[in-house]
Amino acid sequence: MITDAHVPLTQHQPRWTTYEQMLERVRYEGTYPTRERAEEVVHEVLAGLGRQLTGDERVDLARCLPLEAARVLTAQVPDTRPLTGKDFIHDLATRSGASLATTRWDTGAVLATVAAHAGTGLTSRILHQLPTGWALLFGQAELTPTA
Repeated sequence: MITDAHVPLTQHQPRWTTYEQMLERVRYEGTYPTRERAEEVVHEVLAGLGRQLTGDERVDLARCLPLEAARVLTAQVPDTRPLTGKDFIHDLATRSGASLATTRWDTGAVLATVAAHAGTGLTSRILHQLPTGWALLFGQAELTPTA
């Protein structure tokens, strides 16, 4: 098999082959009662992330997602003011009408699933681009440099 030396082999072998498989993973992670609820959460969170992510990280994440999920992410116009993780949760809660606790749970279920699929390299690049407070939403430790 011929591969691009700059692209890890895992990007050539996605863990999800379909949008339905992605939804089932989110449904499992978030313990949602129905596939429809998992799909609502995926749409809300990926739309929100699409408003925050720009550049190569946005393009690379869209490439590794199933087409339906990539469309949700890329249909959003990025905001001019990036939000911290905390502000992102508040923004999603306001838009969806859900509580902050529910929104945190939903966001964690989707973004941890996305991070597991995207891999550590792309997830690190995404987190480097975003303001503080996002790492935990992706199921990662928030490491801060010491002064």
